[in-house]
Amino acid sequence: MSYASLFVSAFLAATILPAYSEVLLGTLVTQNYALGWLWFWATLGNTLGSVVNGVIGRQVDRFKEKRWFPVSERQLERARARFIRHGQWSLLFAWLPIIGDPLTLIAGIMRVPWLNFVVLVAVGKSIRYALVIGVVLGATSGPFTFPG
Repeated sequence: MSYASLFVSAFLAATILPAYSEVLLGTLVTQNYALGWLWFWATLGNTLGSVVNGVIGRQVDRFKEKRWFPVSERQLERARARFIRHGQWSLLFAWLPIIGDPLTLIAGIMRVPWLNFVVLVAVGKSIRYALVIGVVLGATSGPFTFPG
């Protein structure tokens, strides 16, 4: 059940909903759950949450003319220009707070090929979760000393 909770938490954290998976991941690391499985489920959930953003982005053009649409055409054009300037490789940074979710949304608008999207997002997110696990392990194992 803990792995499923981590998956859901990581999934929600990658959407526009306010959720944070790092706290739950850190807690599970300290409770001696299998690190590989924690890393896998957090990465999978967070990557799939970003895919949802990409799918939503691919639908933006259908709704951008509606009165209720929350973003102006000018804002969309500026976001497209920034994405073009930085390119698909910027998806490696989809894990960053504040910019990560909009980045995956814009990548959807720009119709980045799904394979590129998923691979780049997953690589960035997998590195982030590996670092979170490493930091938690380092913080809970006591001070570092050089062997010998």
